[in-house]
Amino acid sequence: MIQKSRSHVPVPPPGAKDLPYDDGEPIESERHVKQMTLLTQSLSLAWKDRQDFYVGGNMFLYFSELQTKKNDFRGPDVFVVLDTVKKERLSWVVWEEGGRTPDVVIELLSESTEDVDRGEKMQVYARVLMVGEYYLFDPWTGVLEGYALDRASRTYRRMEALDERGALPCEQLGLRLGVVPGRYHDLEMGFLRWIDQDSRVLPTGEELAAAASARAEQESARAEQESARAEQESARAEQESARAEQESARADHETTLRREAELRSAELERRIAELEGKKAAGGVGP
Repeated sequence: MIQKSRSHVPVPPPGAKDLPYDDGEPIESERHVKQMTLLTQSLSLAWKDRQDFYVGGNMFLYFSELQTKKNDFRGPDVFVVLDTVKKERLSWVVWEEGGRTPDVVIELLSESTEDVDRGEKMQVYARVLMVGEYYLFDPWTGVLEGYALDRASRTYRRMEALDERGALPCEQLGLRLGVVPGRYHDLEMGFLRWIDQDSRVLPTGEELAAAASARAEQESARAEQESARAEQESARAEQESARAEQESARADHETTLRREAELRSAELERRIAELEGKKAAGGVGP
């Protein structure tokens, strides 16, 4: 029997479990970490009933075997992929995802990464991955920039702000992105936030808990007010009942007095009639 050669058997590309997913380097700063977490958490919470998307943060993104061999491309700070399956992943490996690439990418600028974010990464996102919308946000200055992909030329065009506060459209997700002052995980700053079409900021877990607590307090206060009102109504009803009883007792007493007066008057009339009868009888006798 002829032994078949294995030299022409294609070697499958490495999968997510075979590829590095952590370079051991810390994220730039605490506010970078919290900003990234806020964006991923708030979108996940807002879309918790959806199963057709994936939002990742500080995750490696693999799109070619050459890239895996060079290991020269670190993933975006925040990215969103539509028309996929929501599940846990170590990295985003394009050939394991049916060719799906991010629809939206957000990079958080820092002195050490800004040149790469504006140069190499921006070129890869536009020309290779064709990311529909690309945003740059500096957590220290609060400056936000947005770019929409021109698919014909595979280049980005700068977005125009939607309002005086500088909010930008995110048409891929049907949302907006804007800088909103606030507090998150004990850090107060101008955070980059997802905003819906009704201008409502997508809440974080902390904000949802605070809103639920406020509603519970309002409900408790309303219940206390209702209880106090019920007690007042009960006291008023008792007063009305006592007043009615007093009126009834007074009426009964007046009725008794009237009957007694009527009886006395009748008795007096009877006696007078009796006396008059006796007088009359005495006058008629011998």
